[in-house]
Amino acid sequence: MKITDVKTFILRQGKIEIIGDGSQDTIVVVVETDEGINGIGEIDSSPYIMDAIIKSPASHMACFGLREVLIGEDPLDVERLWRKMYDKSIYYGRRGAAIQAISGIDIALWDIIGKKYGVPTAKALGGVYRDKVEAYCSVLMPGTQKEINELVEKHMKNGNYKGIKLGWGALGESFEKDIQLAKWTREALGDDKELMIDIAMRWKDVKGAIKTVKAFEEYNVYWVEEPFHPDNIDGYARLNRETTTRISGGEEIGTLQEFRELLENKCVDIVQPDLSRCGGLTVARKLVDLAEQHNAIIIPHAFKTNILMSATLQYIASLPTCWYQEFCEQETILRKTLTYPILRIDEEARVVIPMDKGLGINLNYETVEKYLVK
Repeated sequence: MKITDVKTFILRQGKIEIIGDGSQDTIVVVVETDEGINGIGEIDSSPYIMDAIIKSPASHMACFGLREVLIGEDPLDVERLWRKMYDKSIYYGRRGAAIQAISGIDIALWDIIGKKYGVPTAKALGGVYRDKVEAYCSVLMPGTQKEINELVEKHMKNGNYKGIKLGWGALGESFEKDIQLAKWTREALGDDKELMIDIAMRWKDVKGAIKTVKAFEEYNVYWVEEPFHPDNIDGYARLNRETTTRISGGEEIGTLQEFRELLENKCVDIVQPDLSRCGGLTVARKLVDLAEQHNAIIIPHAFKTNILMSATLQYIASLPTCWYQEFCEQETILRKTLTYPILRIDEEARVVIPMDKGLGINLNYETVEKYLVK
């Protein structure tokens, strides 16, 4: 089997709001082979930058576009190809955007592996521990009590989620307001569901953050996510050391080296790799042992379309331990229609993990054609 092409599709809804919602646009990666088995991936980053990294022609031996690196290669050699892409992009890569582009391709390669052998990608990753996982609802934080009440009522009234995470939006404007927002949310939610708060990297004052997280204890906040910029290792470590609420993070970082820094410095209780940014499934599967060594639980980040969610579910199926799947509930057309079958929450508040070949989903090419940036 040989790779014959690496195609990209930049998709974008009509109007983009400058909010914390990456499902308003996306870049889909399709790796094609000479056996007609194609793999699907997605990247949660700037679609235009990702497109350039994948399509650019080579400049010299350590400065290739990723498509050129892969043509003619065997897609089953996923570990070797990850290292080849990493080495051939080292002049502009090593971290950040290049790792994100590698991530989308890597997801597509693991999709091909599952399809080639007729197994779910989870089995190719090493084994299936579960075919269902409990889900929590993930939405943006509004700014008023009325809006919070309406949002909680909309998503939680049927009891189909174990909890809800509100993030970005109005959070991070002031410590006082963050406490008020947490209070309003707990009042709307009641006491029988988990509440998670995502600060979206907006806190700067560590002492203020410590005081605020301690105040969150009154409202039984299950975890506080991404309180600081990912480079603020000292801030994370101090906050985690001086509070009892779980601290989570890791969605912004890539490569095992960065995760090791996060865990060795005891920055988080919950590590949250985003498969479309961390280096893909090839890196994420290596994180399992590292997290276990540092007594951290893995709960992946997945706030995009159902391509990323499907890849994340395959990863979760292969994990020895995982508490939750993040279920993005943003009302965007790409999240709702880009793939089929539709992923749903069952009556036990669980997501059924596709156990078909590969990622278990297909592209809806009508949506691709309608929202393609040409």
